[in-house]
Amino acid sequence: MSRGLRAGCILFAILLLLGLGVVTGVALDREVFFRFIPPDNVPAGAEDDFRLIAQAWNAVEQQYVDQEAADRQTLTYGAISGMVDALGDTGHSTFLTPEMVQANYQFTQGQFEGIGAYVEMRDDRAVIVAPIDGSPAEAAGLQPGDVILDVDGQSTAGMPLTEVVQRITGPAGTDVTLTLLRPATDDTITVTLTRQEIDLDNVIWARVPGTRIAHVRIVAFSAGVTDDLRQALTEIRQQELGGLILDLRRNPGGLLSEAVGVTSQFLESGNVLLRRDAQDNVEEVPVREGGLATGLPLVVLIDAGSASAAEIVSGALQDSGRAQLVGETTFGTGTVLQQFPLNDGSALLLATEEWLTPDGRVIWHMGIEPDVPVELPPGATPLLPAAESTMTPEQVEATDDAQFLQALDLLLPAP
Repeated sequence: MSRGLRAGCILFAILLLLGLGVVTGVALDREVFFRFIPPDNVPAGAEDDFRLIAQAWNAVEQQYVDQEAADRQTLTYGAISGMVDALGDTGHSTFLTPEMVQANYQFTQGQFEGIGAYVEMRDDRAVIVAPIDGSPAEAAGLQPGDVILDVDGQSTAGMPLTEVVQRITGPAGTDVTLTLLRPATDDTITVTLTRQEIDLDNVIWARVPGTRIAHVRIVAFSAGVTDDLRQALTEIRQQELGGLILDLRRNPGGLLSEAVGVTSQFLESGNVLLRRDAQDNVEEVPVREGGLATGLPLVVLIDAGSASAAEIVSGALQDSGRAQLVGETTFGTGTVLQQFPLNDGSALLLATEEWLTPDGRVIWHMGIEPDVPVELPPGATPLLPAAESTMTPEQVEATDDAQFLQALDLLLPAP
């Protein structure tokens, strides 16, 4: 069986149901899972605990005044979610409904439906981590840090993240209305978004007008991103450009194999990351040979929406001294998540390993700190390669994307 494991924090994507701030590889199948956890047997020594759960279940099912709310599947999923939440691994280990399992797969393939925003729980509130480039969420002006107060007039106070996501989910062409709190300005905003099919262009690049610098943006680490990057780097080499800004802002992560492939385009040797299990065994994950840009001057852009695979890449490039990181401290994903399918198509994602940077730095709940800290001014948005292709050098210089301008200054020769 492949050792593919899911690395990272779970950032729910309101695309179909779920977006994984990180995802990697191949999940265990049910046959393997049930060798360790029989589906119909109470674990030895846990009989009293299971009786306690049954006692609570019966009380709710038989005595709760709103019997319509005491739906069995709702109770079951709520109990499983509560059990996982009790681990305290907020934003990482989680319970997935069958729809979320399917959405997870679709995310890794780069296609999904929804409004196009990654969401997580912070201080018991559902918060926008990042809108996806070209999505309804981006078009509506959703920003990282926006707190989701209401969905279609229903308050999200005390609502688990799975329920928030389910309420926002829906078929392409349908509408959903969100009320948001923007902490940066203390404004309350109500927006109506039309869900749509989203095809994720993982790698977008453009030559920065008036320079010999390439701006390469990786949106997510879905399947095929390494091949897409290699194609972009081939074009950059053909144009004989002299530097590269690798933009990993608002990147929720993706496949670990793609993170290794992307990092390997910029490093000749060494490790991409370390993996440490519960027994404190450490496994090195080495750089692959054949990188196309191992000598090209490089600056990496990161922010609080950079998670999981994006942190693997930025941490490896920072540890090796290959690139300076500009921007803000990243999200702080640091666990390897393994998917355990359940009988009805739902699943548990449980942290089974931790990953570290090549120098052994812990990322979990810590994040990757930039070498050059730069915050975006209030209301500013990242400059994207698609926009640069139609801009003049003067317009680029006038952008409010202070992070991008700092990266550009680091790469441009001194006057």
